[in-house]
Amino acid sequence: MLIPILLFAVGLICLIKGGDWFVDGSTGIARRFHLPELLIGATIVSIGTTLPEVMVSTTSALTGHSEIAYGNAIGSIICNTALIAAITITVKPGPVNKKTLRTPVLFFFVSALLYAGVAYLGGFFSRAMGLGLLAIFAAYMAVTIVQMKRGPSTEEDGQDQEEEEETNRSLGNNIVLLVIGAALIAVGANLLVDNGTLIAQALGVPESVIALTFVALGTSLPELVTAITSLLKGHGALSLGNVIGANLFNLVLVNGVSVTLAPFAVPQSSTLFGYNASLVLEIPVMFGVMLLMTLPALIRGRLFRAQGIGLLAVYGAFCLVQFML
Repeated sequence: MLIPILLFAVGLICLIKGGDWFVDGSTGIARRFHLPELLIGATIVSIGTTLPEVMVSTTSALTGHSEIAYGNAIGSIICNTALIAAITITVKPGPVNKKTLRTPVLFFFVSALLYAGVAYLGGFFSRAMGLGLLAIFAAYMAVTIVQMKRGPSTEEDGQDQEEEEETNRSLGNNIVLLVIGAALIAVGANLLVDNGTLIAQALGVPESVIALTFVALGTSLPELVTAITSLLKGHGALSLGNVIGANLFNLVLVNGVSVTLAPFAVPQSSTLFGYNASLVLEIPVMFGVMLLMTLPALIRGRLFRAQGIGLLAVYGAFCLVQFML
């Protein structure tokens, strides 16, 4: 048991550092081409911080562990929103640009409704479904890039020292960071899946519970690091854009890749009120926390500390229920 735990920890470290370097490389490349901060957060940084989920879910699906592939994507959305975004909102609530949120939020809920519809009505994610999700991902990227290029950057602050270093860093150095970061993410994902499964089996805990809590939290750590760093530097748009973008990518990219490579049915490892716990608890919680985070921002144009506290309470209750099932 000791060796799997140590290797699991090494996997988390690889994911964290790999995600950090991947984001640095991606951000450096983006800044060299003078892309706006929100575009960086909602697209490039989100892709970088979502790579752990992509690798974990794909590896899990290909090795027959569909519970982890399914639970990790939904669990990461819940973790990103009800833990990571909740912490940032609680620490530093404030105004947001409603216009910039509309596109990623719209794409998320359209994708989530499609995903939930297939889960409730069919109970099986086919290869065609996976290709459809990837098509939504491609459409979102295209629409976002076009919108951002049409509108000028709204950043008012000048570059700080770190941003100047990112801009001055050579394109070659940024590419090296990108490649090394991706390699570390791949290694960390393999260690996380293999040893997470062993730990779950040894403890008698269902794989879906491990995926929805520990693995989801582990693969969401890059988003947490990005969110905290962004807050400390005063880049709220980067932080919020990263969380919403990462949630969308968890649905359409993470699930799209894993389902396309290895279609699977909705796992049922536990029940709640006599029904599949995933359909009764996990998917509704995913919708609930996203609505709680985005509706006040879209209606009032700001985030409130009460939202963050409420989201943290939901996450605590969600984890408690998972371990009681």
